[in-house]
Parts: sequence; C-alpha cells; structure tokens
Amino acid sequence: MIEFDQVQKSFQVAGQAIPALHATSMTIETGEVFGIVGHSGAGKSTLVRLINLLERPTAGRVLVDGEDVTGYGAAELRAFRRKVGMIFQHFNLLSSRTVRDNIAFPMKLAGIYSRSQVHSRVEELLARVGLTAHGDKYPSQLSGGQKQRVGIARALACGPTILLCDEATSALDPQTTRSVLQLLADINRELGLTIVLITHEMDVVRRVCDRVAVMDAGRVVESGPVADVFLHPEHPTTRDFVFESENVDRDDMQQDLSLAQGRILRLTFRGEATYQPLLGHVARQSGVDFSILSGRIDHIKDTPYGQLTLSLVGGNLDQAMAELESADVHVEVVR
Repeated sequence: MIEFDQVQKSFQVAGQAIPALHATSMTIETGEVFGIVGHSGAGKSTLVRLINLLERPTAGRVLVDGEDVTGYGAAELRAFRRKVGMIFQHFNLLSSRTVRDNIAFPMKLAGIYSRSQVHSRVEELLARVGLTAHGDKYPSQLSGGQKQRVGIARALACGPTILLCDEATSALDPQTTRSVLQLLADINRELGLTIVLITHEMDVVRRVCDRVAVMDAGRVVESGPVADVFLHPEHPTTRDFVFESENVDRDDMQQDLSLAQGRILRLTFRGEATYQPLLGHVARQSGVDFSILSGRIDHIKDTPYGQLTLSLVGGNLDQAMAELESADVHVEVVR
C-alpha cells in the first residue's frame, strides 16, 4: 500500500539544511497496522507526514498503491488526501461546532457529497465510535477519550483507505488508551484499512500493530514483525523501549543477576507453549533446580507470550537447555 523509496527530508534552519530523515526505504502492506516508534525528535512524525504530503520529501519517492504521489498536482493531491484520514494527538476539533458538525466538516469541505449523504454518513460513524448520544454536544462537554473518538470518526468521514495516527493515545489515561486501541483494531479488521500508528510507547505497538519500525535520529534502526522486534530486540534503542514498556530498571536488573547463582537463561514462549507446565518437566528430567528472577506473561496483539529469566543450578544443565529448545522455546544464555 505504501512504499518509501530512498526518501529524505531536510529543513532549512539559518540557511543550513538540517536532516530530519535520512535516506529511508520501507514498505507498509495493505490492511496491516504498522507502528512507528521513536523518542521525540527521532523523525517518526516527519516520516508519516510524507505519506499525505503534508511534508514534501527533499529526495526520493513516496508511492501509495503503486502511484508516485510526490508527482501529483494540486487537484490530484486534494482527491488523494480524501483517501488518507489523520488522527491527531490533541484531537484538533473545532470548538465552536458540535460533534456532528466536526464529523461532517471534511465531507462538506470536499464539496462532492449531498446533504443526505453527509447526514447518513455522520450517523453511521457516530454509531461506529459509540457516540450516538453525544452528537449535539460540543468538544468542551466531552472527555478526552470521547474527543479522540470524534477525531477517529472525522478521519473516517470520506471513506479513506489509509489511516494515519499521530500519537493518538499519548494524551489519554491507560484505560481510555486501551479502549481507543481496541476501536482502531476493530476498524482495521472490519474495514480493512491500512493504519500507520506513530507512538513513543512500545506497549501501544504490542497491543495493536502487526509490524513495527523503530526510529532513532532520523533513521530506521530496526523493523519487522512486532513479536520478533519486541521479544528479541537487537538495537540499543529498541531494547530501551522494551525495558521501558516492562517497567524494568536495567541497573536494578543487572544487580539482581549479579547476585544469582549458576547459569542464567532468558526463555521466550509463544502461543500455547506459554501455558504448558514445561519448567517442572525439565527440572525432573535434568535434575536442575531453578529460580525465577523475572518474568512476564502477556499478549502481542492476539498471541500469548511469556518471557522468564531463570538461574539454573545443579543437575545436567546442557540437558535442561536441550529439553527447552526441543519444546520450541527460544533460549538465550545471559550468563
């Protein structure tokens, strides 16, 4: 659906070209939820704003559905942007207009829809985002989560095929974030929209995305399926995001590991293996004793996973590792 072909972006500051995005090539598949994660200033918002040409690339091409959109004229660009919805961090609602009017606004601006089409579409979207009873309210009368639902409905008004989410949940509390992410997941599944989601929270990526790109200093430093990147991060920036999402203090963790005895392993389980009584079986077969130093069982989208850090002492350590690996467990030797 979206292809970046050696795309670069620089901004002129005091007569100098300051690179915000270095040469980047990347593809986003049709119908997937693609996460772009990075700290402030990493270049993720710049990258996404190139998709609908709110920023034009300094070099390279952006292709959407096989067409080079960087060559579009004004009329083509207006028609194209109707197919790209955008959701903002701070909602960007019109305070003097009702919820219904905010949702209807892009359709009226397009000037190609009849009054009855606008009315029926607005009522349909109010129902989809769960705000049927709030259509006549103004933004000041809504909670943050409700405002973002209005923003989502507005982004869907013209029937887009791509939905861009710029930090769509960072202004929301954790419970509201979960409900908004679930709404986005439902929209992706039911409408087949391609969703590009910018965030600085790896936990948001874990809950809703299929693939992810990690950015640092204007470069994509790691990318791939969320499960691979989340469970086996390779770049230091990615590892920092994963540790932050798990509320792990790396210094405390290293101190705990230094006090543990024996061989230290990090085990990663996926799918049904997450719930199997594997450790007891391995301990009986190999004669090892184990201590759990840290652990987590959760989900990446709909897939359960588990990660445990263990210290193993006594018995046959090599047999224990072989038993774990034969059970389709990823085994990493920490020490």
